Order: sequence, then C-alpha cells, then structure tokens
Amino acid sequence: MIEHLDGGRRVALLSPTELPKAGAFLYNREMLLQLNCRGFASAQFMQPEPAKYAQGPALEAATFMQPEQGYYAHHPGRFFYLQDQDSTERASLPYEPVRRPHQSFRFEAEPEGVRWRIETLDLACTLSVSLPEHGAVELWQLSLKNTTDRPRRLRLVPYFPIGNRSWMAQSARFEPALHAVVAHCVPPYQKLSQYPAVKAAKALTYLVSDHRPDRWETRQQAFEGEGGLTHPDGLAGEGLGQGTALYEVPAAALQFDLTLAPGASVTHRFAFGPAADLDEIAAVRRHFLSEPGQFEASAQSHRAFSDGGAGALAVTTPEPKLDGFLNHWLPRQVHYHGVLNRMSTDPQTRNYLQDHQGLNYLQAGAGREPLLKALSQQAPSGAMPDGIRLSAEAQLKYINQVPHTDHGIWLPLALKAYLDESDDYPLLAVPVPFDGGAPAPVAAHLERALLWHLSQRDARGLCFIGQGDWCDPMNMVGPEGRGVSGWLTLALAVACRQWAQVLEAADTTLGLGIELGPEQWRAWAETLNGAVNRELWDGQWYARGITDGGRRFGVAEETEGRIYLNPQSWALMSGAAQGPRKEALMAAVSAQLATPHGLQMLAPAYTRMQEDIGRLCQKFPGSAENGSVYNHAAMFYIHALYQQGEADGAFAELCRLIPALETERATRQGQLPLYLPNYYRGAFEHHPEAAGQSSQLFNTGTAAWCLRIVTEQLFGLKGGRDGLEIAPQLPSHWAEAWAVRQFRGAEVRVHYRREAGQRAMTVLREDAPLAAPCLAVQAGECVELTVLLPEVEG
Repeated sequence: MIEHLDGGRRVALLSPTELPKAGAFLYNREMLLQLNCRGFASAQFMQPEPAKYAQGPALEAATFMQPEQGYYAHHPGRFFYLQDQDSTERASLPYEPVRRPHQSFRFEAEPEGVRWRIETLDLACTLSVSLPEHGAVELWQLSLKNTTDRPRRLRLVPYFPIGNRSWMAQSARFEPALHAVVAHCVPPYQKLSQYPAVKAAKALTYLVSDHRPDRWETRQQAFEGEGGLTHPDGLAGEGLGQGTALYEVPAAALQFDLTLAPGASVTHRFAFGPAADLDEIAAVRRHFLSEPGQFEASAQSHRAFSDGGAGALAVTTPEPKLDGFLNHWLPRQVHYHGVLNRMSTDPQTRNYLQDHQGLNYLQAGAGREPLLKALSQQAPSGAMPDGIRLSAEAQLKYINQVPHTDHGIWLPLALKAYLDESDDYPLLAVPVPFDGGAPAPVAAHLERALLWHLSQRDARGLCFIGQGDWCDPMNMVGPEGRGVSGWLTLALAVACRQWAQVLEAADTTLGLGIELGPEQWRAWAETLNGAVNRELWDGQWYARGITDGGRRFGVAEETEGRIYLNPQSWALMSGAAQGPRKEALMAAVSAQLATPHGLQMLAPAYTRMQEDIGRLCQKFPGSAENGSVYNHAAMFYIHALYQQGEADGAFAELCRLIPALETERATRQGQLPLYLPNYYRGAFEHHPEAAGQSSQLFNTGTAAWCLRIVTEQLFGLKGGRDGLEIAPQLPSHWAEAWAVRQFRGAEVRVHYRREAGQRAMTVLREDAPLAAPCLAVQAGECVELTVLLPEVEG
C-alpha cells in the first residue's frame, strides 16, 4: 500500500481508496498547496494576508487551517476528465470525481512535487504538479500514452472548479490570446476601511494552457448539467458550451480533442493561480509555458528551495523508514514553518518562537532575527504580545485577539536553543527598543519578561491563567483574575533555569543591563517548584490548575479531565518532581494517558461543558485539546523522558507519533509519512474505533520539538559553549547507528557502536579517546568520531 523509495525521500501510495484522505503539501515563499491523493486540493497565497484563488461552493469564513477536513463533491480540486470518443468510456484523474477504478494507481510525493502514475482506459498517464520558488502559481503537466495497437480518439478536459468567490461580483470568460479561462471577483466587504485592501487584492483566477483548447466552459452549472460531476453534460456531443459566466459560480474547463496513434504520446502543461491583471497572466504563460526549459528549471529551483533544511542532520539506523522521515520529511516540515510562519502575518508569539527555534537546527543563525523582532514588540512592562506582527501593516487577528498568559516563557527557551547552536553570546548585549519604549540590551528584555511573569502570581505563588495559557481553549479557568495554571508555573520554573544557564555561560564583561544573576534565577525556579508541590500535588500526579472559584482540576476525584499530560512533563523538566513523586507521576501517565497511538493530552476526555474550564470541553471528545494524542504535548513528555534517561520509553513514544512506520498503524492513521500531524484522535476510553486517526493538519510546534529531540537527545549531538556535546540515548535494541551533523560550519560524522565489555561511553577521534565528551570544531573541517556504547543486557 505504501512504498518508501530513494531512502525515504519519495513515498508512494498504491491505492486511492485505502487511505482516501492521505495527501501531501507543497509550498514556496508565497503560497501553500495541500493535495489529496484523489485530486482534491486547497491553496492559499500571501497578498500580504493569506487569500484563496479557488474555494468551495459556499463562502467560507476566513479562519486558520482546520483539522480533519472532509471532502465532498464540490470540494476544490484539480481534475482531468478522459473520454474515449469511440467507446464513450470515461475516467478522471487522479481519481475524483468519476471514481472509475484504474488499472493501476501510484501517488508519489517528493519534497519538491507530487506525481501520479496511472493506467486507465488503456492509457499510461503521468500527472504532476510543482511550484516555482517564487510566485503563487501551480505548474501542472499531464502526459498520455496510447498503450494499445489501435488509434485512439480521446477527449481531455482539465476541470478546475473556482467556487463561489463573491456575492458582490463574480464572472469568468475565455481569453483566446492567452489560451486561458480567467475568472474575476470583487472580494466581499462592508467597511469603507477595507476598500484599500480590496483594491490591492489579486481579483483574477486563471487556468492557462500551453495548447489552444478546442472548446471551453466557464460556468460550473453549465458544465455539470443534470449529470453532475460524475457524468457532466459538458462532455456530451461536441463538448463544452463555450459560455461566459455572468454573476454565476465560475469554473475553468478546457477541452482538447486528441488523436493518438498506437504507442504515441502527448504532453499538456497548465498554470493555475491568482493574478492582478491580464498582463500578469500573459507573463506567467510566457515564462513557464512558452520559454524552452523554464518549466523544468522552475522545478529544479523549487527543489533547491525545499531542500533548504535537509542535510543538517542525516542519520542511518536499523530502521530505514524512520531514517527516511528524519532525513527528508521532518526537516522539510520545520523549514515550512520557519519560511511561511504558518501562512500568517501575525503568528502567535509562542508559535513564532518555537518554529524558529526548530529552524536553528537547519540553518545557522536562523533564530537571531526572529528573536530580535519578537523583543522589539515587547511592552516596557516586560509582557509579550499575543502575536508577532511581521510587518508594520499587520494586525493581530483571530486567536491573537484573545489574551494568553504564556508567551514570555518561550523567550529563554528559544534564546538558549539559538545560543547552543551559534555561540552568539554577544547577542545578549545588542540593544533592542521596547514597543513604545527606549532601547535595552537583549538580556534586559529577557529579565524583564521573566520578572513580569513572576509579578503575575497569586498569594500562593502560582501563575494566573487568565483566558488561557499554552492551551488556548482553556478560557474559563481564570477570566476573573483568580484562576491559576499549574503548567504555566512549572514552565516559568523551566524558563528561569534556562535563563540561569545562559547567564552562567555569558561573558560578564558585556553590558547586559540586568539586575539578577544565575543563582537568583535558580532560587526563583525552586520557589516556583515549591509552590506547585505544596498546592497542586494530588497524591499521584500534579493538578492542572485552580479555577476562579477555587476548584482544583486535573485531579483524581474528577470523572472527566482527571489527569493532564503537560503538568507532568514540565514537572519533570523543571525538577519539581523528584524521587517518589517522579515515579508516581510517570506510572500515572503510563496507566491513564498511554494508548497504542500515543499519549493523550488529558483523560478521560470531556463529554459535557464545564463552565469553569472553557471551550476545551466543547470540542469533540478525542479531538484537538480535548483528549487527543496532541503531538506537541506528547513531544514535551518525550523530551522530559530523555532528560530522565528513559531512552527506551522515550523512543517508543516517539515512534508512535511518526506516521506510517507500520502498515497497520498507517491504515488507522490514514496518513502518509510526510509530516507530523498536530494530533491523532484520542479519547481511547470513549471511542477506540476512531482513536489514532490523523488530523491531517501539518501546522504544529511538534516538528520543531521533534527535530530538537532527535538531534540533541536521541543522537546526543547538542551545542554548548565549548563545542558539540556528545551524549546519545540510542534505544537499547540498536547495535549501531550513524549520524552526520552540520554544526557551526563544520561537518561531524559519528559512528555509534555497542561493544561487549564496554562499561561506559567512550568517544574516539582518530582512534584516540576525547578527554571529555565535547568536541571543539573549526568552520570548514570534517571530523569523524566513533562513539562506543555499552551493550544492554537482556
């Protein structure tokens, strides 16, 4: 059903029906295209806000990408009808909407493009799509070969629905000089203040061909007629009606009547996308479809772009499917987040900092400018905004208009990750203005952020939660100003410890503009841990928080939401959980949150509204934050397990989250191993039959944390002041493994090997042991190491 090819760089699905929701995504610097193996598609581009150029039959609310999107007859897609004019047999590529079973089917995904290889109607069909590095344009190519010994009369009709774009004005027409259907709309708006943005928007959607079509249609209803999409009236008789859409739902359909001799082939190319005017469409056609070699050159350019993160860490292990994901698809997902900021002009602050923390491991110095940008929007009080405006024109929207209380705690974590990779400690003295305030060194910004968080605590020493912390929909715990978050208090303790480590390594001669030293920050971490241990330990695990009304939740007496994963993970990270408490909470997590599909974020899932918890409870049980295997939270726990030296347990949980490592799990997940989804369905106790299904949504902080865990903990190649620190935690069943790490301009090649009689880890360079497990590197050098590890008994 699934094939892993070229070392996992290429993944193939051999059926359109076994995993009907499975697909891939392509991206460049301006756009995102999400493709389903059956031909459904969704695309967005930046202008500068995210916009669509084809959409569903109803006007959809402008919002963020949604998980578990269903597909329906009129879902946006890219479809190619094929009809034998002699037999009248009909099929569609890739599969929808005719759904005729093909003779053979291959959906192949690579980082730079998607390809289908299909045999149907005795035709060998190769359909592909790619993007250029720049510009919002999809580049499609279809090749047909007659595999019979008789001539064929065929009708080819690419049909790209454009959808109901606007109730104000929409139309479409054929432009003969461009070989294109061009649709126009006026984006709907009400406020006078919206007019400048509407005026500047790209109002055209086009489908342009490198061949002049024989006929065309621009009206969706005229194309479908009474036969619908399965048997459209537009394919009967002479074919398409050559109509003009006048305030009707537009569609782009082009007809090509072909004659193919036995063994003969034909290739057609198309471009689909948004445009400001006809001149822009003409330029697209000229550049991509008329100039020799440009179509292929754009694909090569995009390949170089999409490979921007690959190679920073390359591994070879006893598990080739895992290697393919870690070497090609995980870095690609991290790269997407860092380049496109989740298709947003105002990414949530926590997302922005964590996503660029991940990019640190792919591109040297990538975390510097994002940190400076974020700090430039910090209030003089030390509070961080809910979103980071990427341009002066950007506005905080959607979830960023709801105040959350955790954003500042991610600053030390992101800074520490950047410094570990770069050793750029002079950054701490770089002056950055506060938003509306005077400049101050980066270090002063960090101190002020942590002091602000410390000021937002109650008399018990616990952090106020307000309308939510990391868990956005936990919006009714503390709106009155009394509810507190156990997780946030523990996370602040982790942030204080991280900041103390930064200060211990910093050059004390730098002008940092700070008042407190590392020992004081360690003391604050202990104070926070003490408050949580005193107020929120429930006997076997830590409570999630206390509501405005004084009710502790996430505790044993609850029937729903009894235990939450995040407080347990961060209690391990912060050092709050020690000795018997550590053992107890780990046992509780294993007993109550572990499932065959991964660790649930909470359990049991909520089945009714609790008005002192919030809209979290209204989400369907097992979806999103309400008891799913929420992979971002699961990665926190995996990170904590590695910190505790629980290598085998951490690796087992890590592998549960990586899609399609096993055929049985792939069938349940319904996803190809091309990205980490933001969640798998949970509520295992309520709905075991649905548990494990992928959300199919690739926007998630999971990717950055996974790359960090794999690099620094699994393979133990972590940056520090003195160089590359080596402390691998390979699973006990691996006898050997290899890793190549790009670090501070050097290439480090490591061979890990377990040896009988080896009592402790030994690191060899040219057969000589290092005095300490830390490698000082010089830019440009290539270093080969051997890491000898003890064999594991049993």
